[in-house]
Amino acid sequence: MNARNPSLYKKESGIALEANSLVKRYNKSSRPALNDFDLQVNKGEFFGLLGTNGAGKTTAVSVFSGFFPPDSGTVSIMGMDFRRQAHKIRQIIGVVPQEIALYDKLSARENLSFFGRLYGFGGKLLEARIDLCLQFAGLTDQATRLVSAYSGGMKRRLNLATGLLHAPQILFLDEPTVGIDTQSRHLIHKQLTALNLAGITILYTTHYMEEAQELCSRIGIIDGGKIILQGKPNRLLQQSGSRNLEELFLDLTGKQLRDT
Repeated sequence: MNARNPSLYKKESGIALEANSLVKRYNKSSRPALNDFDLQVNKGEFFGLLGTNGAGKTTAVSVFSGFFPPDSGTVSIMGMDFRRQAHKIRQIIGVVPQEIALYDKLSARENLSFFGRLYGFGGKLLEARIDLCLQFAGLTDQATRLVSAYSGGMKRRLNLATGLLHAPQILFLDEPTVGIDTQSRHLIHKQLTALNLAGITILYTTHYMEEAQELCSRIGIIDGGKIILQGKPNRLLQQSGSRNLEELFLDLTGKQLRDT
């Protein structure tokens, strides 16, 4: 979990994730959640996927993570296809969902132990990884408390730590800082930046424009289930003449409320 430890992560070049012509439609929806969606994320990038609620961010992460297949189109992770190499892909990706995926009646350490055993770890290796993850999340002193007694920020940090137990090469984060305190958000930003500098590829969904501008080396704006603009934040602002990403985002997607 240490950004300076080359034994955990190594910078590489090439494509980490490639999605081509993805379509995903839910049964009761009048329009597809993903609609001819294309995306390429390079190894070592900190890529921000920006969009309103309902734009398709969570669906995209779910497809990338193999939670369900697209109706059409293809996804490759590190050159591997989920249809043929799902087991290998799951060994190299970490997923941090928007919904808190923890057991309230277990402590932080017990939660990490449970998820670590799902990855096949045990014994001293598992204990070492748990200790690293607790330190990463700033929860070492709170490791034996039940999660039900945790604040929202503490739960978010532990939620993130569970996705890092197996030292993934690619990390998918779906709105990881929703509804948390400033201190927890600062720690999460700091730790994710360190992980990315160490070589982890990060795909980060958010509707917080200031987060994306601060953290991401490249962004894509998703609207109506497809990418409508992508590039480096500063370059996009220069090209558009917008003062910040929020202004650019509103110019592209409109100011009408999306209460759907």
